[in-house]
Amino acid sequence: MSGFQHRLETAAARLLLGLSRRLGPRRASDFGGWLARSIGPLLPVTRTARRNLTRALPGLAAAERDRVVRAMWENLGRTAAELAHLPALEWEMEGREHLEPIAECGGPAILVSGHIGNWEVLPPALATMGIRMGSVYRAADNAEVDALIAACRAEAVAGDPLPLFPKGSAGARAALRYLSQGGVLGMLADQKLNDGIAVPLLGLPAMTAPAPAQLALRFGCPIIPGRVQRLGPCRFRLVVEPPLPVPPGEDRQAQILALTTAVNDRLSAWIAERPAEWLWLHRRWPA
Repeated sequence: MSGFQHRLETAAARLLLGLSRRLGPRRASDFGGWLARSIGPLLPVTRTARRNLTRALPGLAAAERDRVVRAMWENLGRTAAELAHLPALEWEMEGREHLEPIAECGGPAILVSGHIGNWEVLPPALATMGIRMGSVYRAADNAEVDALIAACRAEAVAGDPLPLFPKGSAGARAALRYLSQGGVLGMLADQKLNDGIAVPLLGLPAMTAPAPAQLALRFGCPIIPGRVQRLGPCRFRLVVEPPLPVPPGEDRQAQILALTTAVNDRLSAWIAERPAEWLWLHRRWPA
C-alpha cells in the first residue's frame, strides 16, 4: 500500500466515523444504509454477490435477487455506520439458557457465527452476561484504520478491550492459549479457506475452515451456534442455539468433517431464512 493510499484511507475512515458520531445512532444507521444501497449495487464486486445468489438460491426470481442485493448493501452500510455507536445499540437475546452455564462456570467454549445482521453485536451482548468473548478476526491492511475499529469495539465494553486474535500463525497460537485457559472464542465461520475442507454450504461444496471443530475436539468444549438478526436501525435480536452434538466414534477426521458440516448446516439455514442479511460478496464457491 502506498503512503498516499494509506493516508487517504485513514482520513476517509476518520471522516466517516466523525460523521457517524455527529449524526447520532439512528440517523447514522439510516445514512449508512442509504449510501451503501445507492452506491454498492453499481460496484464491480456486486457481480460476485449476484453470481453467488444465482448459484446458491436458484429459486429466486431476478427481481428478488436485485432486492436481496440492495438490502445486503443497506445492511452492510448500516453495520459500518453503527460501528461508531456500539454502546448505544439495542438488542434482545433468544436462547440465553445456552450461554448461562458458561456465564456461571466459564469456558472453554466456542461460539460460531457468520457475517449476518450486525456481527459486531456479539461481543458486547455476551459481555452483559459476564462472558468476555475473544474473537478471531482479519486485521485491516491499514494499521491505523484497524486501530480505529479496535477503539470502537473497546467502547462497546466500557473501554475494557476484549481479546482479539488476528488471523495468522501468531493469532492462532494466542487463541489456543486463550482456550486452554478457559476462554470463550468467537469465530465467524462463513468465509472461504482455500486449504480447508469441502463441506456443503447452501447445497454447494465450499472450502471451509475446520478450526472450530478441531479446537472443540482438542479442548473437549462445546460449539454454540449464534446469529444476529436485524430488527431495525440499531436494533437486533441475538439468537443462540443449543451446542452442536459431538459426533460419536474415535475417527477424529470423521468427527471434524461431521462437526464442520453441522456448522455449515446452521449457516445455510440462517442465510436461506434471511438472505438479505448475509454478506454475499465473498467468493465462497469455486468459479
